[in-house]
Amino acid sequence: MKLLLLGSGGREHALALKISQSPLCEKLWIAPGNAGTAQCGTNLPFGYNDFEDIRKTCIKEKIDIVIVGPEEPLVNGITDYLLDAPELSRLFVIGPDKNSAQLEGSKAFAKSFMQRHHIPTAAYREFTAENYDDGLAYLQQHALPIVMKADGLAAGKGVVICNNHFEAISEFELMIQRAKFGDAGKKVVVEEFLEGTEISVFVITDGKNYVILPEAKDYKRVGEKDTGPNTGGMGAVSPVPIANETLMKKIEEKVITPTIEGLQKDALDYRGFLFFGLMIVEGEPFMIEYNCRMGDPETEVVMPRLQNDLVEIFQATAEQKLDSIKIATNPKTACTVVAVSGGYPGEYTKGYTIEGLEKINTEQTVVFHMGTKLKDGQVITNGGRILCVTSFGLSIFDAVEISKLELENIHFTDMQYRQDIGYEFV
Repeated sequence: MKLLLLGSGGREHALALKISQSPLCEKLWIAPGNAGTAQCGTNLPFGYNDFEDIRKTCIKEKIDIVIVGPEEPLVNGITDYLLDAPELSRLFVIGPDKNSAQLEGSKAFAKSFMQRHHIPTAAYREFTAENYDDGLAYLQQHALPIVMKADGLAAGKGVVICNNHFEAISEFELMIQRAKFGDAGKKVVVEEFLEGTEISVFVITDGKNYVILPEAKDYKRVGEKDTGPNTGGMGAVSPVPIANETLMKKIEEKVITPTIEGLQKDALDYRGFLFFGLMIVEGEPFMIEYNCRMGDPETEVVMPRLQNDLVEIFQATAEQKLDSIKIATNPKTACTVVAVSGGYPGEYTKGYTIEGLEKINTEQTVVFHMGTKLKDGQVITNGGRILCVTSFGLSIFDAVEISKLELENIHFTDMQYRQDIGYEFV
């Protein structure tokens, strides 16, 4: 089977490695990929939003399955674009169509979907420039803290939690009046704050059946003990200690099953990964957000724990036979720690040489490339999040310590990482 994977981050490296290990994988291409994915398949010289180049490659190379890694091409309609091409009638895409991708592309769309299908979530209101004054009045009397979300895609940075009304009103103005998040913030969702533990649960669905993949918890803030601004993710652990059989049964009954049934009731064509961002409040699951793809860096702990053949799962998804798949999971704990450029998530410099990758003990650890590229045979930095180090251990403490120990072998200018991933479970 010939596969094309779209994306350039750590998620795509983790998926590429898993795909390349399958005996069903005849050849793998990645567009555009990074220095890590180049070890798993063939990187292509165009981006994941270059729809025409993607279509031409699918035709030329007789691609069987396209896997869409990031959210942006899904929200932009890559699935519709490819499936509408008459030359690609046999192609299957792992990723929802443009209409279904609004579950991630619009917070307001997702909240309306949750309400309509009785999926537990925080109370909310939505505001734009047209009812801006109503929004100011609403914020002034809202209980603290106040959660505000840019409606559209903001690279994981569009959520602000405000601890006083002055801060909330300032952020509201920055989003709507001053375009802090560009078009993504033209509509703002103001949400009730939920106190609890966040976890990420992943499924892959064929439109009628689904399988649940290993769960994870990621750490979004740049600083120790979850301080500082939000990032795309600074690390992750799997399994999550609170995700026992009782909780997972509640999540399936109250969130996952109603979501899959809701997709069918709303005639949304959904084939692919679906991410459930959950807050667990006193043992009860509440939906925070949907993502229409795997998370990053969660994929870097989920895929190493998944013992199934990933291409076989993709094939079953294409044939709507996921009910024949039984998920097998490595019982060990996986932890990943992300190394970032100094200044991230603000301004940072690219182009630094990365040293020490050859020193990693590959028997217990995998380095997934995130923002890297090859230049003159050297791996150099090419983003804010540069790489993540995933290790297995008998506990979260063990896995984290191994990852940090291996990170001491790696060096690039202004390299930074959190020391406390998984801190609340140690």
